[in-house]
Amino acid sequence: MLSRIVAPVLAIALLAGGAFAAPRAKSALECGVAADMAVVAHSLAREEVQRPKAGAIMARIYDVAASDRGQALMKDILEAAYSHRGPSSQQFAEDLLATCLKGGGNMDPVLGQRL
Repeated sequence: MLSRIVAPVLAIALLAGGAFAAPRAKSALECGVAADMAVVAHSLAREEVQRPKAGAIMARIYDVAASDRGQALMKDILEAAYSHRGPSSQQFAEDLLATCLKGGGNMDPVLGQRL
């Protein structure tokens, strides 16, 4: 799981994305954190945890309360996880990580775009 050091780094380091795009990761580390979030979010979705409760759980795990970017990314990952019909949490996270790394931090192909 995520260390206590990495969570605050994510909260501070995530860049605000465009008005209609998911936040972009600035580094491979941030792509990894997003993938970690994806495993947790997809697992909560598969267990049919209500979205508000899932959001509260993830906010505690990832300590994003002080970061608008962190909150936005977490929300986008949760939304994608709850609509993802893939076979496993691991596959969802791997898809997000590969997309993020190959796309220079762009996760829109997996997370979608906000309308």
